[in-house]
Amino acid sequence: MRRAIIMDRDGTVIEDVGYADHVDRLRLSERSAKAVRKANEAGFQTVLVTNQSGIARGYFTEELVGELHDRIRELLAGHGARLDGIFYCPHHPEVGSAKYRRDCHCRKPKPGMLLRARDEMGIDLHTSYMIGDSSGDMEAGHRVGAHTILVLTGDGRNEIEHRSGSWNVQPAHIAADLLDAVDWILTREKRGQS
Repeated sequence: MRRAIIMDRDGTVIEDVGYADHVDRLRLSERSAKAVRKANEAGFQTVLVTNQSGIARGYFTEELVGELHDRIRELLAGHGARLDGIFYCPHHPEVGSAKYRRDCHCRKPKPGMLLRARDEMGIDLHTSYMIGDSSGDMEAGHRVGAHTILVLTGDGRNEIEHRSGSWNVQPAHIAADLLDAVDWILTREKRGQS
């Protein structure tokens, strides 16, 4: 079984621009490529998990999401970094066509995407980390036994300032951004605290 650093997409790896409906709107978050590269070099599997209800809402297609993910891979590769897996949920429990309107098991905070990554990539979730900018990311990671880290990019700062008292799950660590989160993980691992 492999260890992984599992990351939310919008607000964590890329800038959160709302519903990213065109490849030209995509921007890597500052220092995220360096963070992913450090995770690669440390031997972690790197996995992106993202809710994409814009598909259910009819804002964009699954094909566009695929193009966005290809572009993320391309931008990271330009910095010597790679993602080993990408998983997304196209569903919404209340809106959209019948094909996408469902209370699925993959939409965070439910853990379906993380479980799929475990099964398809041979990941040991108990020695892995979930990094994201929302309480939903923290809950999804907690449900599978992963260590959770909240980043203050994207919605993270707002989550801390306005919602943290109502969270079901507190993060194991709070980091300024993805690179700070990866650095914390690597320091923790060096001390044998995995």
